[in-house]
Amino acid sequence: MIDFDALEAANEPLNAFSDFDRTAAFGEGPLAGLTIGIKANIAVAGMPWHAGLAAFETRLAERDADTVALLRQAGAAIIGVLNMEEAALGAKTDNPHFGPVNNPHRASFSPGGSSGGSGAAVAAGLCDAALGTDTMGSIRIPAAHCGVYGFKPATASVSQEGLEPADLTLDAIGPLARDLDTLGRVARVISGFGDDPLEGPGATLVEHGVEVDPEVASAFDAALAALGAPPVRVALSHPQSRIRFAGFIGVAREMAAHLNGVTTSDRLAKLLAYGPRRNLADWAEDRDVLTRTRDEVRAVVEEHGFLILPTVPNPPFAHADPEPAAQADFTCLANIAGLPALSLPAGWTADGLPIGVQIVAPAGAEGGLFALARHLDQTLRAYRPPQPQPQPEGA
Repeated sequence: MIDFDALEAANEPLNAFSDFDRTAAFGEGPLAGLTIGIKANIAVAGMPWHAGLAAFETRLAERDADTVALLRQAGAAIIGVLNMEEAALGAKTDNPHFGPVNNPHRASFSPGGSSGGSGAAVAAGLCDAALGTDTMGSIRIPAAHCGVYGFKPATASVSQEGLEPADLTLDAIGPLARDLDTLGRVARVISGFGDDPLEGPGATLVEHGVEVDPEVASAFDAALAALGAPPVRVALSHPQSRIRFAGFIGVAREMAAHLNGVTTSDRLAKLLAYGPRRNLADWAEDRDVLTRTRDEVRAVVEEHGFLILPTVPNPPFAHADPEPAAQADFTCLANIAGLPALSLPAGWTADGLPIGVQIVAPAGAEGGLFALARHLDQTLRAYRPPQPQPQPEGA
């Protein structure tokens, strides 16, 4: 039996779930016994499918998204819908309509986003795994900020049916979990999963326009040392900030067209306006940046076996602080290249906040990607469950 009263009470200070399904039950199959939460932009039959938008608050999904149907068929209990960034655009999860999600490792801190509810719910043990969506890093960023594991499948390997889209050329539905075994079990059910090994020393980027926090850099250096052989350092043609901006413009253009006529917050409306404001020459330049980056990242991974990077250049931050602009500078590369990527815990700041590292691999080498992640995980031993946190005044 699932104790929904206890889940409601544990969720209250976090606001990770926006709705629970008290009819949820386990089935039979490879995921039997697992409880799974679903980000609110992925359809769950009979449940709110609001995508973080007030305009969709009362919309109920008529049927399960393909990924959710696969989870049910595999025996998992789908226990509810998870809070998220409005329309999945942003990496803070301070939703103006459904409220902020709090990081289980630090009261009043951001869990990252846009799958902030997914990361917080998994880290706090409210569910065994969760589905999120990743357009520029929105699974891996909350995985890093919440100290858990997150996997973005190759874009072409997972169904987007039943997804309220951000940009279908970049979007991927994927899982978060507290251990690699659970992460891999869920990933195999919902997405294509090849067992090719990773061959080569790997590569990492020469930092190009990204200011990395010293504690993040120290944790990343430890991850590189854990590889044994040093990875090859490579450079891309464009600074990561320019690449991330080009990706953002593409998302803003797609979302502005998709949400045309839908009432949004002032913040989201301002972000969406960036896309249509770019003239044709500017957008042509943005597309060139994305195309070149896609080709370069794929070539690096093909030549060197994999690409290893910090997940996020900054540690978790307070909701009261501005959202760091560079959070997706590293994660966006896997989306632009359409490749699978996995974030795992890599270390901790001096004051106890989690730091992540990510690996980008070739499509078809998901088994090799998970094998390398297990090696790093066993060496770094950086996963820690959240400790009880004092709640902010007035909570």
